[in-house]
Amino acid sequence: MWKKRRHLVVFLLFLAGIINYMDRSALSIAAPAVSSDLGLSPSEMGLIFSSFFFGYAIFNFIGGYLADRAGPHRIFSASMGVWSVFCAATGLATGFVSMMLVRIGFGIGEGPFSATANKAVSNWFPRREAGGAVGIANGGTPLGGAIAGPLVGFCVVQFGWRFSFFVVAAIGLVWLAFWMALASNDPATDPRVTAEERREIAADRPAPLAQDGGQAGGLGRYLRNPVVLATAFAFFGYNYILFFFLTWFPSYLTMARGLSLHDMSFVTVIPWLLGCVGLIGGGFLSDAIYRRTGDALFSRKIVLSTCLGVAAIAIILAGFMTTATSAVALVAVTVCALYLTGSIYWAIVQDTVPASHVGGVGGFIHGLANTAGIIGPAVTGYMVQSTGSFTSAFILAGAIAVLGVIAVLIYVRPARLA
Repeated sequence: MWKKRRHLVVFLLFLAGIINYMDRSALSIAAPAVSSDLGLSPSEMGLIFSSFFFGYAIFNFIGGYLADRAGPHRIFSASMGVWSVFCAATGLATGFVSMMLVRIGFGIGEGPFSATANKAVSNWFPRREAGGAVGIANGGTPLGGAIAGPLVGFCVVQFGWRFSFFVVAAIGLVWLAFWMALASNDPATDPRVTAEERREIAADRPAPLAQDGGQAGGLGRYLRNPVVLATAFAFFGYNYILFFFLTWFPSYLTMARGLSLHDMSFVTVIPWLLGCVGLIGGGFLSDAIYRRTGDALFSRKIVLSTCLGVAAIAIILAGFMTTATSAVALVAVTVCALYLTGSIYWAIVQDTVPASHVGGVGGFIHGLANTAGIIGPAVTGYMVQSTGSFTSAFILAGAIAVLGVIAVLIYVRPARLA
């Protein structure tokens, strides 16, 4: 069925992305029922949403670092196992403190996902296919968010919110069995990979480092580079909007626009489906520009700055809408434009960092970016509680993304790190 082994690997990563965001979205969909059952205020729910990212952001870097050393197959196996267990444990929480602790553990499990997936793509794909492969590997995440709405909504309505977490956790454990049996760390050591495919991958790798006598520096020097830091800040802006949507948008629809849990769970599917198109399409768009111009970093930069800018403007405008229809339409535009940049941050890492440090640098960028998940949901909760409105939260999310665009335009330049 699979002509190339690398296509099976990226398909498994795509499925893992679906499960990743099904698990992660479950709490936001169930939040109205959870907060009612456990007696949680908006500010407490904001802290619970944020608690996930304490473990998540730290293990973005740790997971990427370990993927460089132990290999993406092993780290991904451990990651899926841990996050599935803690997803199930969410359904056992009895109050604010226990929910906080479970969500921190859940974040630890999910933390390695993106950096480890990027490391797997770096190991398995030639450079000319990297952007599209990263897009596919991460393209399942918005689809998972789309599936989570009706699936979790149905489970909550029919069986209660606790049961929904057991269901999505079981799906992750089934995937884990297939991943352990069918994937591996590297095509060079996998006997199921043909010699022809190994040659295709090895023949199109990023050029070796030219500065400092061709010697790569330690990990620390890449983490201080302005290109890395600017990419991380733009990723922060991306994540601030994404996690605002992921954690608070369902509650916005029920609290500010009066939708029922049933209606809300289906309405949230629309932005996620457009996001799936954007995330996969952005990588292929960037690869097409690269093939036409021969300038990999320029192709990444033009897609990132343009689409992140569009997302920023759309989310600000959404904050001023007075109907659910108009707000959902603008948020759908936001998520689609946002996800067009979703694979670009990882492609920049592959274009500018040697393969031996792709996991560590990618995890560092992702970890910094995901501090938005610690800050954003909590800030939004307090803003909503203090103002009684979501408008200022929409504006803040867009403004941060605009600053990210400016950082990319100034500091991301076509020079390979060395």
